[in-house]
Amino acid sequence: MPKLSPTMEEGQISTWVKSEGDEIEANETIAEVDTDKATMEMTSLEAGTLLKILVPGGENAKLGQTIGIIGEKGEDISALLKEIESEGSSNGASAKEAGQKESGESDREASDKDTSKPADKPEEVPSKSEEKKPAAETGSSGRMLVSPIAARMATENGIDLRTISGSGPNGRIIKRDIEAAIESGVQSSEQKTEKTVKAFAQTAEVQGASAYREENTSNIRRIIAERLAESIGPVPTFYLTVDIEMDRALELRKSINDAVAPERVSVNDVLIKAAAMASMQHPFVNSSYRGDKIRFYEDADVGVAVAIDEGLITPVIRGANKKGIAQISREVKELAELAREKKLQPEQYTGATFSISNLGMFGIKEFTAIINPPEAAIFAIGAAKPTAVVKNGEIVVRNVMSVTMSCDHRVIDGATGAKFLQTFKQMLENPALMLV
Repeated sequence: MPKLSPTMEEGQISTWVKSEGDEIEANETIAEVDTDKATMEMTSLEAGTLLKILVPGGENAKLGQTIGIIGEKGEDISALLKEIESEGSSNGASAKEAGQKESGESDREASDKDTSKPADKPEEVPSKSEEKKPAAETGSSGRMLVSPIAARMATENGIDLRTISGSGPNGRIIKRDIEAAIESGVQSSEQKTEKTVKAFAQTAEVQGASAYREENTSNIRRIIAERLAESIGPVPTFYLTVDIEMDRALELRKSINDAVAPERVSVNDVLIKAAAMASMQHPFVNSSYRGDKIRFYEDADVGVAVAIDEGLITPVIRGANKKGIAQISREVKELAELAREKKLQPEQYTGATFSISNLGMFGIKEFTAIINPPEAAIFAIGAAKPTAVVKNGEIVVRNVMSVTMSCDHRVIDGATGAKFLQTFKQMLENPALMLV
């Protein structure tokens, strides 16, 4: 079972596109897998014949678990199947992982020499042509061969696979190579101290994400971040709440709806635009903490929380600061529909610079939301309700909405967050400021 989304820990085989005995081409889709966020296509890394399906449709499999065997037509796979049975794994646990317990990997290496290939074939990690080729790299493909368990162990321990020489067949990196690296102290002190930070950072570049610049973190900022993380948790969070009069924003929404009918924009679409514009004036809100650097994004890629049957997902509106409210509205609707159909691609729900969670439509007045690392902020939007307020010594009724901002204290200080909310409030109470 390959990793098909950044946060995936296991997958459910939705359906097998190929059946046992079918011929398979390299990079051809063989199954559809339901991840934690969407239904993804799983492709075969090599050509061959699908000799055996070990995890049928509708069942779950952990990352790295063998879900099928690919090999040459007519090949004898009885040894592999017997090994699986001997491990007592009724759900098709990987024969490649047999013998990985404390006793060593002799059985595993023996199975590696078999010409048949499990469907979770060793993960191939691309290596850049300008880098020195490691011993684990094959000469023909320019890729490293890494067993699934070794890949997981390397990720968990912050080990760069390019620094490891594989001792498995064809130079493949296996479990004992990672264990040896851990014991010999391959991890640098810097890797160890940044392990927590990297665990929350984006695991890959996101296609279409905002360009960015980075500045070195000052010693004071780094010390503050380390101490706050030690005392509060991986993401030291504080909260700021402000009440906003929404009457003019509601008038703006009505004017837009009159102009674009039969299309309709929501209050949330206006909020996305205002937050995106305000973040351009307060760059720390549109940034992320990266250990020795703070990454500042040039555009606001806004994550919009959408409720689906399985939980919550945040499709991303790229460059919301450069888009009109009507365009934002259309994109939100399209992405929300894809989310409900579980058809979102990873680049459509990862890589936001901050997020918005709106529960106002459910009558919630005020709440706090949890930051989605490596983002530095998330905004919890309550309902806009008629409220008595004092204006020029008189009591008048205004539609008032509460907004609570959750802030990553490593990059956003109290005054920084307060100034952002002040700008955000001004833009909603006087929408013309979004044009300035």
